[in-house]
Amino acid sequence: MVTAGRLRRLEREAEQAGTRAREVQAQADTAWGRHVRELFAVTDRAERAEAATAEVGAILARAVDELSAAQQELLLRDIEIRRLREELVGARREGSWLVLLLHRGEPHSIHRNQGDAHAYVATLGIPVQAWEPSDERPASEVLWRLVPFTRDEAVNGFRSVSVPSPTGWEGAA
Repeated sequence: MVTAGRLRRLEREAEQAGTRAREVQAQADTAWGRHVRELFAVTDRAERAEAATAEVGAILARAVDELSAAQQELLLRDIEIRRLREELVGARREGSWLVLLLHRGEPHSIHRNQGDAHAYVATLGIPVQAWEPSDERPASEVLWRLVPFTRDEAVNGFRSVSVPSPTGWEGAA
């Protein structure tokens, strides 16, 4: 049997249980809101970190590409330096000579031999008839002239092959 006292007690307990349920729900809602805000903050940090990582990756990729290009350029320069050193050593050997190409008496280019000089000038469209033999005229009066020269250790420099080396001229003034 249900009595009025028991009914009031049940109503009070139900009201207290409802109040407690609302308090617990409010605490749960607060905790849920806090967790959602933390989740948004963590997600934002993760997205920014991913963006920064992608940017750093792109910068690193460009740096690696530039480094690779620089290494390739250094390798090519090293090969060219070695080739030029070998050429210089070859030119210093006694008896080897190069050809200085003069245009109206002014130095124009240096070639390994007379054939290379003729071939080079032909690429410029200069006809063979433009070549004139060396004679007593000043070089400035001649359109194209070749002057063979060699390295001369006695003078620590270069000299025309048509001029004798000063070796043995120690007493000459």
